[in-house]
Amino acid sequence: MNQTLLTIITVLAVAAVAVILFMGLWTMFKGGEGSGNRSQMLMRARVIAQFVAIVAILGALFFFGRGS
Repeated sequence: MNQTLLTIITVLAVAAVAVILFMGLWTMFKGGEGSGNRSQMLMRARVIAQFVAIVAILGALFFFGRGS
């Protein structure tokens, strides 16, 4: 796998986590009808995005790390 591609995937995954987190916070503060279901859906999406981000970061460290 190309290092540039893995870097792009990692950056996009971390950005997706941040966007989903802020959307969830916005929904929570805004309140209203159905906000509980939407907040739950966004937090589930955040957990999945965090998993993808962690896998991408660990993959980058595994393939391109400069350990001893």
